[in-house]
Amino acid sequence: MKKGRPFQRVINYVKPYWFLIFLNLVFNLVAIFFSLFSFALLVPFLNLLFQTNAIEAVAKPEFSLSSDYLIGYLNYVMSDIIVDKGHTYALAFVCLVLLIAFLFRNVGRFFACYFMAKGRVGAIQDLRRDVYDKILVLPLSFYSSHKKGDIMARITTDVQEVEVSILNWIEMLIKDPLTIIFYFAFMVSLSPKLTLFVLVLLPIAGILIGKVGKALKKQSKDSQNRLAGMISTVEETISGLRIIKGFNAIRYSKEKFGEQNQEYSEALLGVHRKREMSSPMSEFLSAIVVIIVLWFGGNLILGGGSSIGAADFITYIIVFSQIISPAKSFSQGYYNIQKGVASADRIFEILDADEVITEKENALEIKDFKQEINYQDVTFRYEKDDVLKGINLKISKGKIIALVGESGGGKSTLVDLLPRFYDVCEGSIMIDGHDIRDYKISDLRGLMGIVTQETILFNDTVFNNIAFGMSGVSKEQVIEAAKVANAHEFIMEMEHGYDTAIGDRGMNLSGGQRQRLSIARAVLKNPPILILDEATSSLDTESERLVQDALSKVMSQRTSIVIAHRLSTIQHADEIIVMQKGQIIERGTHEQLIALNGVYKKLTDLQSFN
Repeated sequence: MKKGRPFQRVINYVKPYWFLIFLNLVFNLVAIFFSLFSFALLVPFLNLLFQTNAIEAVAKPEFSLSSDYLIGYLNYVMSDIIVDKGHTYALAFVCLVLLIAFLFRNVGRFFACYFMAKGRVGAIQDLRRDVYDKILVLPLSFYSSHKKGDIMARITTDVQEVEVSILNWIEMLIKDPLTIIFYFAFMVSLSPKLTLFVLVLLPIAGILIGKVGKALKKQSKDSQNRLAGMISTVEETISGLRIIKGFNAIRYSKEKFGEQNQEYSEALLGVHRKREMSSPMSEFLSAIVVIIVLWFGGNLILGGGSSIGAADFITYIIVFSQIISPAKSFSQGYYNIQKGVASADRIFEILDADEVITEKENALEIKDFKQEINYQDVTFRYEKDDVLKGINLKISKGKIIALVGESGGGKSTLVDLLPRFYDVCEGSIMIDGHDIRDYKISDLRGLMGIVTQETILFNDTVFNNIAFGMSGVSKEQVIEAAKVANAHEFIMEMEHGYDTAIGDRGMNLSGGQRQRLSIARAVLKNPPILILDEATSSLDTESERLVQDALSKVMSQRTSIVIAHRLSTIQHADEIIVMQKGQIIERGTHEQLIALNGVYKKLTDLQSFN
């Protein structure tokens, strides 16, 4: 979608639902027609009340598309009924017609709202979908500079604010101007002079109302940012509750949240005050306008300077009072739309974020790994400093390559470049003779299975976690993968077996059980390349034995890249790469590196081997 002003871009989401908006327009016109019909009926009704004596028959007017014809025809019908059947019958007739008019008016209003609601909900559904889709494709570097809670706020509260503010105003943009235009036309037909006087007064009132909301957009955006900060704090609190309690940081967390809550409340208070100021101000100004019109019109009638009669004047004032409500809501919509635009700004910041990891046009397909992975002079940096410097590394098919070294040495970054979680800054990574940037991203990632130190599981069943991202998977296939991962036994001991829900992030399971489910997921995918990022470093001895046994089964048939903290788990690797400060400083088999008596030897001396 092309970039532009937030309001215009929100409108673009409404355009696919133009037919529903057209139906909304049609039924709004129906409601307006029957409203005006009921008001036109007031003239003969009031004449009936004011002229209780006998009334002469009125001539039938010639047809024309004007309120004069409508009022004249109603007077003709009423006079005919009064002459033939009397005032009481005429009164009953007027009441019945009014009832029917109000019924059709409200039927029109209902269907206008019905179709507009479908359009509003559809537009917001599309906007929310686009934000979520963008979240899925944005690079991991985007999330290192944005809090999760802030992003959650944008896809929830900000999107909701757009619906409440902007889309609600769009609905008013259709209904209110139509109401004002048709009502004004009716008023002109009753008294052009009086309506001209009204047209002079209303813009003055509108200008005064408009001055209140200039700072509202800025304050609204500030309040939304503060709300996002609070949501981030809540998310971090829930995720880190064990640490908060363990470090006696409950008081600190309370104070931090309390301060954010106070700042948000103050910002929100300012927004509400400015927005709510529009209602009493516009109502007071509207009352002043009505009173001035009453005074001016009353003088015209009393002074004999107008052809409008008393019944017409009362009808005129009633119709004019009906214009005030849409005019007031239209002016209040200006304040609401500023709040919605502030939220739209925050939403489009995500939609406009650079994807960075992009796929070439006519990208190559790759369904299997045949020869080797080749890192050629790879340099990478997140911001300014190089994290990897001149990395050259070949990984042949079927080999097990281990990466070891100090924390922060670049091991995880090295493997994150392979599935293109990030792209190299200099150099290239080749698979089977082609730069990985030439391949389709989905095909490239389809070659790989990833098991990380921090197990990523979802609040779903065991079955759905193992079969995650794959369709058409049978239960037998899932069970087989679980057996390879040494997970089948503990799964069957659970209350509902493979249909057991494992809780948020798998919190109902032990660390070893969670890791074995992750391995089962990788086994089921059956990838030719396996990436293991310190998969056993956080486990106890028994869990590590079970997981390591599962990993051994998995790696035996695949090309594996293993980041290891416990060196005992990678002694049998085909090649061990020792990394330090983003560079490869040693490489070889376990025996060769021990004989080298360098950094690897020092690392092994710090750990005991069994």
